[in-house]
Amino acid sequence: MSMNATSKVALFALVLGAAAVSGQSMAQAAPQTDVPGHPRVNEVNNRLDNQQNRIDKGVANGTMTQKQAARDETHDANIARRESVDEAKHNGHLTKAEQKNLNRSENRNSGHIYKQKH
Repeated sequence: MSMNATSKVALFALVLGAAAVSGQSMAQAAPQTDVPGHPRVNEVNNRLDNQQNRIDKGVANGTMTQKQAARDETHDANIARRESVDEAKHNGHLTKAEQKNLNRSENRNSGHIYKQKH
C-alpha cells in the first residue's frame, strides 16, 4: 500500500471516528459549533455540518451507497483540513479569499451529494 493510500485510509478513519464522537456528543447535548467573533469560520463549519447531515440521511434512506458517502466525507475532511491550515496562519481566523476558496470546494461537493441522492 503506498503512502498516499495509507494516508487516505488514515484520514477516512479519522473522519469516521470524529463523526462517531460528534454523534455521541449530539445525543447528550446540543453542541456549540459557533465560534464567537469568527463568522467566516462559523459559516464554513456550519456548511460542513449540514453536508455531513445530508450524507447521513442519504445513506440512511438508501439514496447513497457507503462508497459514495465515504468519497464525500473524504472531500469534506479535506476541506476541514484546509480550513484548519488557513486558520493557523491567521490566529484562528479566515481571510475572505480563504473563505471563498473553501466555499467553492463546499459548493462542488454539495453538488456531488445532490447528484448522488437524486
